[in-house]
Amino acid sequence: MRIEPAKRVKNLPPYIFAELEKIINEKKKQGINLVSLSIGDPDIPPPPFVLEALKEESANPKNHNYSFSQGEPDFREAVANWYGGRFGVELDPRSEVIGLIGSKEGIANVARAFVNSGDRVLVPDPAYPVYANGATILCDGVPVIMPLLEENDFKPDLDSVDAKDAKMMFLNYPNNPTGSVVATDWLKSVVEFARDNNIIVCYDNAYSEITFDGYKAPSILEVDGGKDVAIEFHSCSKTFSMTGDRIGFAVGNSQLINGFLKVKAQIDSGPPLYVQKAAIKALESYVDGEPPEYVKNAAQTYAERRDELVSGLRALGLRCTKPLATFYVWVKCGGSSMDFASRLLEAGVVTTPGVGFGEYGEGYVRFSVTQRKEKIREACERIEEIL
Repeated sequence: MRIEPAKRVKNLPPYIFAELEKIINEKKKQGINLVSLSIGDPDIPPPPFVLEALKEESANPKNHNYSFSQGEPDFREAVANWYGGRFGVELDPRSEVIGLIGSKEGIANVARAFVNSGDRVLVPDPAYPVYANGATILCDGVPVIMPLLEENDFKPDLDSVDAKDAKMMFLNYPNNPTGSVVATDWLKSVVEFARDNNIIVCYDNAYSEITFDGYKAPSILEVDGGKDVAIEFHSCSKTFSMTGDRIGFAVGNSQLINGFLKVKAQIDSGPPLYVQKAAIKALESYVDGEPPEYVKNAAQTYAERRDELVSGLRALGLRCTKPLATFYVWVKCGGSSMDFASRLLEAGVVTTPGVGFGEYGEGYVRFSVTQRKEKIREACERIEEIL
């Protein structure tokens, strides 16, 4: 029997991270002690009150039934209240909020609701691969690259974007992988651009709570007219270190939420009930829009690690900007990012080559600060030996 993948699967570019995983596993088999500064998975555990809520709610047999595809009403209410306090954005939990099995699922599935075969989708580059691959190519859409260049602070130049016949646009700030941030004024220009060109904006705001040095990330829905054009994605993964619990949400334009719900109703249920209950406790830990001590302390920890890494890399002659958000540091390596990452791997330091995030990621390497400062210092010492 000859089995042929669908054309849309064949059209996916090689997944560089799978190749890296093979190399990493081989190194581990060789007994090499690796310092991983690659994956964006928080090493800080979830807050104790969330762990207690998960324990309590998972012990309730009623919380093991199916949940609503849109998410439970009390979860959507908590999301709406959180947005109101944190961003000053008023949301109707009945029509402008939807629960997600992690924001990755939502980002991939929203395109299924609105992208037709051959539709052009504006995607940033470098960027989280799901925008171009999981969302666009797997919906038979056509990715239209918006380069994120250092001279533009890693923001797309909207004046030069080819928006003709574009259906959708993905944006992500605070940004993975570059760590770049934006202000509300820039988001106003995005809303105007989307309105003028009749483009749906999918705004990935997953890192809004991991910010430093006084910077506070905005929501695109804060902008006048933002709700007319945008749907915003968020999750508890980064804010509360709940990556494995797969709990996220999307908010915004009610027509977009409704179309999105029609897709979700056909392919999955909502997140597990007990996870939604725990996520409610997490969101309710904010008081008048201010984060709890857990979130503040986590951000402070990441900031200190960022300082340690940037200082160490600069001392080695590597050029990098100190980011105001995320737990990533985007480092200029010059030449092949894959070759550079491979050299570091020989020293037992795992990083992510920029080309894995797209053509315009070449020449950079992404470091994460999801390791203790002692490990970060050790990584810099190892790197010094090979540079």
